[in-house]
Amino acid sequence: MLSAEEQIKKLTDELNQHNYNYYMLDNPVISDFEFDKLLRELMNLEKTYPEYVQPDSPTQRVGGTITKHFASVKHIYPMLSLGNTYSEAELVEFDSRIKELITESVEYVCELKYDGLAISVVYENGVMVRAVTRGDGVHGDDVTANVKTIHSVPLRLKGDFPPLFEIRGEIILPHDRFEILNREREDIGEPPFANPRNAASGSLKLQESAEVARRGLDCRLYYVLGENLPYTTHYESIQKLKEWGFRVPDVMQKVSNIQQVIDFMHVWDKERKKLNYDIDGIVIKVNSFAQQQQLGRTAKNPRWAIAYKFKAEKVATKLLSVDYQVGRTGIVTPVANLQPVALAGTIVKRATLHNADVMHALDLHQNDYLFVEKGGEIIPKIVGVDLAKREAAAQPVAFISHCPECGAELKKNEEEAGTFCPNDTHCNPQIKGKLEHFISRKAMNIDSLGEGKVEILFDNHLVKNIADFYQLTAQNLLGIEKKIPADGNKPERVISFREKTVENILTGIQQSLKVPFERVLFALGIRYVGETTAKKLAKHFQNIDALASATKEELMEVEDVGDRVADSIIDFFNETDNLETVVRLRQSGLQLASLSFDNQLLSNILQGKSIVVSGVFSVSRDEIKNQIELHGGKTVSSISKNTSFVLAGDNMGPEKKKKADSLHIPIISETELNAMLK
Repeated sequence: MLSAEEQIKKLTDELNQHNYNYYMLDNPVISDFEFDKLLRELMNLEKTYPEYVQPDSPTQRVGGTITKHFASVKHIYPMLSLGNTYSEAELVEFDSRIKELITESVEYVCELKYDGLAISVVYENGVMVRAVTRGDGVHGDDVTANVKTIHSVPLRLKGDFPPLFEIRGEIILPHDRFEILNREREDIGEPPFANPRNAASGSLKLQESAEVARRGLDCRLYYVLGENLPYTTHYESIQKLKEWGFRVPDVMQKVSNIQQVIDFMHVWDKERKKLNYDIDGIVIKVNSFAQQQQLGRTAKNPRWAIAYKFKAEKVATKLLSVDYQVGRTGIVTPVANLQPVALAGTIVKRATLHNADVMHALDLHQNDYLFVEKGGEIIPKIVGVDLAKREAAAQPVAFISHCPECGAELKKNEEEAGTFCPNDTHCNPQIKGKLEHFISRKAMNIDSLGEGKVEILFDNHLVKNIADFYQLTAQNLLGIEKKIPADGNKPERVISFREKTVENILTGIQQSLKVPFERVLFALGIRYVGETTAKKLAKHFQNIDALASATKEELMEVEDVGDRVADSIIDFFNETDNLETVVRLRQSGLQLASLSFDNQLLSNILQGKSIVVSGVFSVSRDEIKNQIELHGGKTVSSISKNTSFVLAGDNMGPEKKKKADSLHIPIISETELNAMLK
């Protein structure tokens, strides 16, 4: 029988190999369920025998470290930035300068320029020991605990690696993870991130490494520094990195002249739109290390490399005014009203200014002309001010000090970017936002109250609190109507509460009494408690009373619950108004307790299977997903080689079908699923 130390080493090696198969080779050989089972076994052993924890233990991938202060570290080699160009002519000049200094032929390597966060990682004897941000190029912040949670950064290497070296690359956030992260932020009332780069940068400096692990950062590593490295060219080094276990650039091409560089650049200026991550240009490097050494560097940049940056379409237009929108959690978002201007195929009239810090950095003045780009060619983004056009007497645009809706003095927490209105029980946009959140599809799913009906009920003083929905009667609903003015492509229309409408509303409200506890908990709108966190809280505490009386320490025992979430839950249940609402909801018959998840499982038929649901079915998509979970399965949003099968209804997304076919992922119908579950 193996000793505890031997078991820990064996499990560590086995799990690291499975991680490599999954994240590097995209070829898993065991299910998620089996992997999680092995990981729990290792975690339990490490808890009992902490003295035997391996430096490359996969348990570090799930986080758990709290970093209150990121230490400043001096780089072994300065992290120089590359010279940039937007001009093909300057690429030709770059080539000419090199050929003036290098007499023999020169090869170039072309790579994509990732729009992320530069990182330096040091390995000793094949084990990752330190990860540092670029900082000012001389000193950076030690973010080792957070980088260890990124699966594409190996903790231990394979093969004939040098005893000590440094590798550099870029941390990125893939588009699919960015969309999920922003949806979750909107669910809990936080402003969405402006772009994946900001999200990646913000994630890497979070104090809780467990939250970093949950966000799904990725990394591409592409440049090695050290003594006596076993290759002579950059292209060879990338092949070696792959052998050692690193995730290297997906796209790379070795070329023999500058015209081939320009051809590569033209191809990826178009193809970049198909990538699952952002790039903002290409990087050109001299391939030979001996030639790189001969070319040397300036004080700021290496002479043997240059970055060509793609041109973002940018226009200047006049700032007309700034509006301030109040969200359901009180966050106040400034929005610039612009003189309409054509940009990337659309007319732009408005663009978010995000928050007070962004406004301050832009130093906006009245009637300024603003430079606007399309972020990711989708979202209008203000990137600067045309100071040459600023009027001499123009006054600065200051962020407001009081709520534009209720007049309450605004507040700002030091650790958050958003400014918010604290008057959550008497500020109309916050009240309406909470009501709309409560009836939304992922919460109570009272779809008969959609199409602006909640606003009509609010305006008629019938609903001011989520518990008021359960006091509505046919008598006080019949005959209400509201004229909706024309908006864009929609003509003027009237919403009327006639008998059939009222019947549907009351039926929907009655049916919501069956909604399980975790969704009721999400529907309450506790700040920072999104759909996933609500499920974990419901599973852990089982009922609203246990949750309401939990201490901060007890709350933080739940996965994904840190200081901020725990404090928010405690604050929510310390409010008398909120406690009265819970009492009224209990009296109305809502599900404020749940069975344990294990007792809810109907079978293990789908245990360990990852399933993508796409299309329209005979029941709601939420019901379909619930059925999958009740039989042990897991629903995921995007198709990959790890997808077990796609459940397709009518009007399945053509892109999903195309991807499933290309990866040979089985596609089954609702009828086939029902037969499987029976």
